[in-house]
Amino acid sequence: MPAPTHTRPHPATTGGVGTRLPWWALALPTLAFLALFALILDPSEAHATTGGGPAVAELLERAQQLLPLGR
Repeated sequence: MPAPTHTRPHPATTGGVGTRLPWWALALPTLAFLALFALILDPSEAHATTGGGPAVAELLERAQQLLPLGR
C-alpha cells in the first residue's frame, strides 16, 4: 500500500530579500576586516593603545588611504 505524498501549500520564493540587515551587521565585519588588513600591511604598528581617541583617528585615516572614496 503506497504512502500518501505531501505537497507544499505554497511554493518557495526565489527572488527578493525578505529581511533587512541592521547597519551594524555590515559595519562591524567591515571594520574588523579593515583593522586586520591594516595589521597585515604594517605589523610594526601593531601595538597596544592606552586611549581610544588617537587609535580611532589612525584607523579612519588608514581606511581613507585604502579606500579612495572622494577622490
